[in-house]
Amino acid sequence: MTEAEQRQELVAAADVRPPLATKGLAVIAALAAGVLLFSASRYDYFGDELYFLAAGRHPAFGYADQGPVLPLLARLMDLIAPGSFFVLRLPVVLLTVLAIVLTAGIARELGGGRAAQLGAAIAYATSPFLLLQGKMLTTNAVDTVLWVIITWLVVRWVRTRRDGLLLCAALVTAVDMQVKWLIPFFWIGVALTSLVFGPRELVRRPLLWLGAAIVVLVSVPMLLWQADHDWPQLAMGEVISGEQGILGGRAMFVPLAVLTAGYLGAVVLLYGVWALLRTPSLRPYRFLGATLLVLVAIFLVIGGRIYYVAGMFGVVLAAGAVGLAELARGLPATARRLLTGAGVALALAATVFVLWSTPWRAASAIPPPADDAEATINIGVYGEFGWHELADEVRRATDELPPAERAGAVIITDTYWQSSALDQLARDELPPIYSPSRGYGYFGTPPDAAPVVLAVAMNEAFLRWDFEHVESVGKVNSRLGYPGNTQDVVIWKCSGQRHPWSQVWPALMHL
Repeated sequence: MTEAEQRQELVAAADVRPPLATKGLAVIAALAAGVLLFSASRYDYFGDELYFLAAGRHPAFGYADQGPVLPLLARLMDLIAPGSFFVLRLPVVLLTVLAIVLTAGIARELGGGRAAQLGAAIAYATSPFLLLQGKMLTTNAVDTVLWVIITWLVVRWVRTRRDGLLLCAALVTAVDMQVKWLIPFFWIGVALTSLVFGPRELVRRPLLWLGAAIVVLVSVPMLLWQADHDWPQLAMGEVISGEQGILGGRAMFVPLAVLTAGYLGAVVLLYGVWALLRTPSLRPYRFLGATLLVLVAIFLVIGGRIYYVAGMFGVVLAAGAVGLAELARGLPATARRLLTGAGVALALAATVFVLWSTPWRAASAIPPPADDAEATINIGVYGEFGWHELADEVRRATDELPPAERAGAVIITDTYWQSSALDQLARDELPPIYSPSRGYGYFGTPPDAAPVVLAVAMNEAFLRWDFEHVESVGKVNSRLGYPGNTQDVVIWKCSGQRHPWSQVWPALMHL
């Protein structure tokens, strides 16, 4: 046999995979899409969605807390269907369904048959977090799916050794870098674990390094923007780390991260780590199980959010499904039936919980939050309420200004969500809108010559320090709103500014 024939035989052998469970996957994908489309049609904009829309109207190579991909995507969808939060969310709905299908595809790459493929897809689709984060356009929802695509490409490379797959993974990485700055941690973990567990040749492939160069090149404009603005995205890491005490801090990081996978997903996820590290048939992919552990350690140290590791769940759920299917084949018939029954019961329980977690209730039937913690949970489940009430009240306060005052007035809000809501819902009817909060503070500084400021939810003590005349001219108290955003919000009319904004604004800006 010639060398060329040997190469062809190896390629042919590499292409031997179990058949794709097409019909079953189509059913799961369709059901998941139905749940997501229903959920995406409910209630109103999420605060970050409003911010992406506002950022899209301030195009830049970078922003204080993200890259340009989501603002550009939000802008595009708003141009297609102005004012439609449902259309805005369609791209992330499609991406989330793609992640479900690719998780099954990873199981197939790992040698899993129909049962393993469907088990992996069901485990992903019955995770309330992995599925329902796809009902709103957020950086994490997009970032998670991009990780699933990248891990699918890496797994395919391990099986086929086709280096073009590594270049494709790098190109997806280049896009992901414009969404969140988490993906470098994945590649650091892969480099370390592949050197320890193999395949060591992964880090020596020229196309991988060519892809890395492309990632760096594509990221240069964003990095220059960050450098020119004193690296606010790095400062955001400290802000996020400080928020983690709300969820139990580092002590609860691992349990809560596992629970985000759902009832069935948690079991499959934990077994997936075991299978990757210990199952002989998955030995070539052992480095990916170790990569998840490395990422958990990194995010524990730096104080990352519990869902930062969710991008790895696709490949680990796939490994878990393959490992459980292999385990079942080696059991006696009675034990196999018991294992299958337990899996079906968990899948049904997880499905019911996902359906219960969808925003199916009418807004009028949702009880007001009892405290800030419950209000925060409500935002994740339902989105944010009260934006139209806020816009209406600010519009009313603006209309009551005398013409001479309104001509030079500006609006300043306490939070970037408020400014983004006003920008989306009433910008053509209001004076210029500003906020020192998070990324919105970088969109511009209020003019020093503004004779009147309508201050939305700003600190009263600060306003009385900075202005000679301060009076309340409106209030928003949405029944389901979040305190400080759309609940207990006072609108102040301020005049006689003592300190110019050019001096005050830099100190007022915060992340």
